[in-house]
Amino acid sequence: MIHVFNYRDKNYIYDVGSGSLHECDKATADYLRAKEEGEEVDISYITDEQIKEILADVEGLKEQGLLFREETSARPVKSDEIKALCIHICHDCNFRCRYCFADEGAYHARREFMSLETAKAAVDFLIANSGKRKVLEMDFFGGEPLMNLPVLKETVYYAKAEAAKAGKKFLFTTTTNALLLNDETIRFFNEEMENVVLSLDGRKEVHDAIRKTVNGKGSFDYVIGNIRKFVSLRGSKNYYVRGTFTAKNLDFSKDVLFIADQGLDSISMEPVVTDIPDLKIGEEHLPAIKKEYENLCDEYLRRYAEGKGFNFFHFNIDLEGGPCLSKRVSACGAGNEYFSVVPNGDLYPCHQFAGDAEFRMGSVREGITRPDIREKFRNSCLFTRKKCGDCFAKYICSGGCNANNYHFCGDIDEPYPITCEMMKKRIECAMHILAEKKLLAEKKRADERA
Repeated sequence: MIHVFNYRDKNYIYDVGSGSLHECDKATADYLRAKEEGEEVDISYITDEQIKEILADVEGLKEQGLLFREETSARPVKSDEIKALCIHICHDCNFRCRYCFADEGAYHARREFMSLETAKAAVDFLIANSGKRKVLEMDFFGGEPLMNLPVLKETVYYAKAEAAKAGKKFLFTTTTNALLLNDETIRFFNEEMENVVLSLDGRKEVHDAIRKTVNGKGSFDYVIGNIRKFVSLRGSKNYYVRGTFTAKNLDFSKDVLFIADQGLDSISMEPVVTDIPDLKIGEEHLPAIKKEYENLCDEYLRRYAEGKGFNFFHFNIDLEGGPCLSKRVSACGAGNEYFSVVPNGDLYPCHQFAGDAEFRMGSVREGITRPDIREKFRNSCLFTRKKCGDCFAKYICSGGCNANNYHFCGDIDEPYPITCEMMKKRIECAMHILAEKKLLAEKKRADERA
């Protein structure tokens, strides 16, 4: 399978089987669109001589295994070992964000904090069920985790001690709205957290329109200084500033660039997942969103060429390395290798299923009591998502988010079309970036030799 696409004045062929990307001229692109992908493309301008050259080039790449390569079969990863837990250390929040899927931190239940006893039980559960895995992951989530900071800290210390006894190691991540960040917390995070995710939607007017404190005021002025300070002290350790765009700010490239201009150079910008009418992203918004990704891509490359680049999560793909094929077809691991633990210790497939009784899988104390749910998620993969079969992005996307698929389409194996379209556009932009970075590197080497 191939995918032919253009970006601005560039034309590309992506070979799904080999993962190779080729730049080509317009005639080649149009010919392959018409003859291989069945698109209604005018190719009357292409001469017989050009067609001969196109076919010769195609044949040469086929012989090298770089075009029309047969897709390699792979078995999904089906492990009984658990590698990660998302710890809902606090089901409460000091923000009242309109789009929050977690019901402003409460997850459609009562507001509560996880006890240290339950957190320790979660650590014990993960270690006991991790099999031969040496590196385990624990993500602190909410609500707002820093509202239960003492328990979070003690959980980290307990997990490190117990992991050492078992010959294992923990990697910790915390997601925070940054309101409660102070010198002490920053120091603790920089010592103990492998990654920290900080929520900031972008420009003040965009952020404050949605992300309000409990008193109804915008939170931008409270958090921007804390985030800047945290990042300035973070050094080379991992972090992300994560924003969210809605139907209200379809010009989100401006928000990404605003964040970058604050000296915050590791960024993601997620499309909203909500049914709120004025915020929900629909099919009618896709043309504007695709154009916006192109705007962002152009500026991303311009800054990169000037030595002022930043890391944008959704433009990061690896066509030459990356996960093995078995992992690429296995989806995200939710409900199989990865679980969420809510404050009372109950287990769910991931944070976006938390609180839904239909998906309660057991608890950290009693273990998994619904192996049928685990089996459903374990067996769900690229091959059970029938609509993914003919999609060029399948080995990069892996079939999309289980939760989004379920909440919008009623089945974890039914890809959510809106998300699909955005994902495919991001991937095309990312491929263009790979090609342009390669050209820039070649030019730099040539200049150095001259």
